[in-house]
Amino acid sequence: MELLSPNKWIDYELIDTGGFEKLERFGQYILIRPEPQAVWDKSLSDSDWEKKANVKFIPQSSNSGVWKKIKAMPAQWNINYKIGEKTLTFRLGLTSFKHIGIFPEQAANWDFIYQSLKSFKATPAKVLNLFAYTGAASLAASAAGANVTHVDSVKQVVNWSKDNAESSKTENIKFIVDDAVKFVKRELRRGNKYNGIILDPPAYGHGPDGENWKLERDINNLLKDLLLLLDDKEHFLILNTYSLGFSSLIVENLAKSIFISNKNITTGEIYLPDNYNKKLPLGVFVKIIKNNYR
Repeated sequence: MELLSPNKWIDYELIDTGGFEKLERFGQYILIRPEPQAVWDKSLSDSDWEKKANVKFIPQSSNSGVWKKIKAMPAQWNINYKIGEKTLTFRLGLTSFKHIGIFPEQAANWDFIYQSLKSFKATPAKVLNLFAYTGAASLAASAAGANVTHVDSVKQVVNWSKDNAESSKTENIKFIVDDAVKFVKRELRRGNKYNGIILDPPAYGHGPDGENWKLERDINNLLKDLLLLLDDKEHFLILNTYSLGFSSLIVENLAKSIFISNKNITTGEIYLPDNYNKKLPLGVFVKIIKNNYR
């Protein structure tokens, strides 16, 4: 099992974790957000956190809350990420769901996507990003020269992705509002193939027409369909899950039982280190890559 963490980047810093919270810097602004896996004590005091922070998320129900302003900051702002010769720009915002438009630990996967595509002979490569959220992985694939199909079931999130693509000056992304499972079934009927598939599914979700998604129930059949969408000669697939109790052994068993002919399978946990050497776990992953041209 591999432990995966991104390289440090200028516009993000995990300052401290503990007490079921995390203290993070995005650009010039510092946020306090809930974090159910940070069961240990904070390294800094509560008063030190409050002195540093611009804003703190206060939960009001299981899936929503409000932001308490501590210091002045805008409701929306931008941060950047350098990948290859390209600078990606992400718009962030204080949503009622504690999310702000990016999952910074995924930078490790953005680099993998970029480097994998740069090694492929397909020009341009074709990439499918499912449950694509605000599109950071789509931008990474686009930066490597791929033609990207970006699929998410929430129209507002897809519009957010379009803003990020425009700010990052990328034009080779097709944005689609659709249920991921239904879209994949249609792609199979069309006979389409992809050199890269990225998926970061939620534990639970709903499609635009009320379709129901449950990770434990549906991921096995979806991966079986995705196997048939992958290009025979060169491809990669990344699955990332953030669901408490969904272990890396589960995704390892899934990958090895479905992608039987592929020996290049890596599984593990993705994490972010804080400034006090505590490792915050943020999901499990499987990476599969095949290149018959090598």
